[in-house]
Amino acid sequence: MLTTFCWLNLNPMRLELNCLAALVVLSASIGVCPSAQAVSCTTNSQMTPTDRDHYVQTVHALGTRIQAADAAAVRQQTIAPVAAVFDPLAASIQAVAPQIQAATLTVNALYSLKASDLKATQDETQFFCSVPGSGLVISVTIPQLPPGDYLLALLHATGVEHSQQLSLLLQNDPPGSPEWKLAGLFVRPLTAAGHDGVWYWTAARNYAQKKQDWNSYFYYQTAAFLLNPVDFLSSPNLEKLQKEAQAVRPPELPGPEPLVLKAGGQSFNITSLRTESFPGGLDLVINYRTTDVSDPVATHSQIVELMKAMLTEYPELRQAFHGLWVYANADKQSPYAIELPMNKIP
Repeated sequence: MLTTFCWLNLNPMRLELNCLAALVVLSASIGVCPSAQAVSCTTNSQMTPTDRDHYVQTVHALGTRIQAADAAAVRQQTIAPVAAVFDPLAASIQAVAPQIQAATLTVNALYSLKASDLKATQDETQFFCSVPGSGLVISVTIPQLPPGDYLLALLHATGVEHSQQLSLLLQNDPPGSPEWKLAGLFVRPLTAAGHDGVWYWTAARNYAQKKQDWNSYFYYQTAAFLLNPVDFLSSPNLEKLQKEAQAVRPPELPGPEPLVLKAGGQSFNITSLRTESFPGGLDLVINYRTTDVSDPVATHSQIVELMKAMLTEYPELRQAFHGLWVYANADKQSPYAIELPMNKIP
């Protein structure tokens, strides 16, 4: 691939930057590698002390520069294809830095991904990383990976109000040298509305026992988002979580077809649902399609009707969420959105 793609989501619940470069292309893909020969994975506990210390120093130095919002210094330690289109990466550094400025940085995990013996770029390359002393295997699956040696480092920034996890993909550049340069950066929160992923997993199971599938499913999704630092990494625990989530997934959730709610003589075509963390707590975010949002008074009334219809159809949501955020989307118009806490929705 010769094109570089970068996208940035500045929502506090989903602050993520993914840079896909000519030499390193990453995507949210987990699967079976058709050609897994000539690759290997070494976890931090299997590394030599010398290698591990060198990796930790390199990762910590990059994390400190991100923490200080020193985008220029990060760019100097970035592979050329990403450095050439660095503006989105710089924007993400500027966005996350204030949240972690006073944080304690800890290298939580390291995965040395050896792919220098690949004959050519593979459609999909999968690394199996065994955990010493257990039967657990963590897999890292990267599409369109060229031959080379890579390091995936998981860095935690804690001790601040909004703790974050920074996942850095580094490439050995030039090959065989002691230099490791940034090839991808992924940022996710460690908590949502004051709770971590394990808390949401436990709460999801409790809702499942109560047969509250809507609450359970979205809490499972929140848990998965917090517990999985990057979408191309998988583990038995994460697979178990997703299996539990699928067991309670409401069949009417929007997908190729919208979820249609009818109330007050209106039909609402809901196109997506997700959770987001806001100062008041965890909200359920709803996107729906409408024909026009140019009249704020009329659109506000329409959104309130949708909220009422949603809670009438699924009253259990009042127990699990602080409120509802609803985005009204119309063609060629900016979305109109409002948030109401549950106690303000009739």
